[in-house]
Amino acid sequence: MTKGPVLIDLEHDEAPSVSEAPPVPDLTQALPEGQAMQVAAQLAARKPSRLSRWFWGLLGLILGTVVSIAAWNFVTALLASSPILGMIVSALVAVFVVVCLVIALREAAGFARLRRVDSLHHAAEAALISQDLKEARGVADQLDRLYRGRADTAWGRERFAERRDDVMDADGLLALAETEILTPLDQAAQAEIEAAARQVATVTALVPLALADVVVAMTSNVRMIRRIAEVYGGRSGTLGSWRLLRAVMTHLVATGAVAVGDDMIGTLAGGGVLAKLSRRFGEGLVNGALTARVGVAAMEVCRPLPFVQAKRPSVAVIIKRALTGLFSESA
Repeated sequence: MTKGPVLIDLEHDEAPSVSEAPPVPDLTQALPEGQAMQVAAQLAARKPSRLSRWFWGLLGLILGTVVSIAAWNFVTALLASSPILGMIVSALVAVFVVVCLVIALREAAGFARLRRVDSLHHAAEAALISQDLKEARGVADQLDRLYRGRADTAWGRERFAERRDDVMDADGLLALAETEILTPLDQAAQAEIEAAARQVATVTALVPLALADVVVAMTSNVRMIRRIAEVYGGRSGTLGSWRLLRAVMTHLVATGAVAVGDDMIGTLAGGGVLAKLSRRFGEGLVNGALTARVGVAAMEVCRPLPFVQAKRPSVAVIIKRALTGLFSESA
């Protein structure tokens, strides 16, 4: 039997209709939005209502009263039944009260340092606006006293003291103080921002647990803001750190800065190879960029001088240094 081509007759088949064709699958995916950082920012910036403040205040007062009365009754009963053991417990309670007082004093001192740096920042802004040389010199004196005794500013303060009398205008004097005294502190603050951005990006990209990225973003940003405040001399306690976090986040949320809006974060969200291949890596990149943005805002809040001659740190440059080599092999 001879093999040959087979002719298929299609005369009776109907032509396919365009309306019956299956839909083209949508290969595009939503761009990463840095959800962890946005949730953390909303939580930190949310102001509690008056009712909730009354609730927590009264609850704390009630619990404190109950615990104090219970401790008092326990110690007095123990003294009556076993004087030696009662004295030991009384001493322990006394030591605990002293530790609580020390913690309260440290928190108060932290708030005082934050107010000192904040008042210095406002005084510098006023001197720049009025171009008052006398007021600028007062700001420079306060800045020198603020960093007196710190080895990382010793060389810069000496250079500033040698050259300050040659400057006869307010903005020039504050620019000189910024260049000579604050430059090493700015570098240290940017290093803290890079470390926090790297940590948030890594955890978001590699840890798939629900809410883990939000917790890491929140704790990393609190630690970053606290360390930035310490770099600039406004070392704060636990309550002061949360106050700083809330101030920074409130400003960013109000201005819409904690969002994928500008060209740099938009490029990270959609232009990178990792963002296209893996949404988790894209979220990591964006969360790291948003953390860097929070860090720059924290520098502006915690810095004793506004940016006069020095340029405001670029988020793009910071995030590039922070994430260089972190995802490059996979990219």
